[in-house]
Amino acid sequence: MRQLGLGRQFRRLAPQLDWAFRADGVFAHDCLRFVDFVDDVEELLEEVAWQEWGNKEAVDGFEEYILQHYS
Repeated sequence: MRQLGLGRQFRRLAPQLDWAFRADGVFAHDCLRFVDFVDDVEELLEEVAWQEWGNKEAVDGFEEYILQHYS
């Protein structure tokens, strides 16, 4: 996110994702399906992109970038 100029947003997002992981950093599969977690992350990232750039095209481009580089 820092490379995209969104580093300051990470501090806001990280606490919203912590609940999905145990203290040892392992994803809590017994509490949440991974596909649901991915959907939640997608929504958070779309919100960040909308706040930063304010248009649908930028949000779609950001989502495509994330999927290509981190999937």
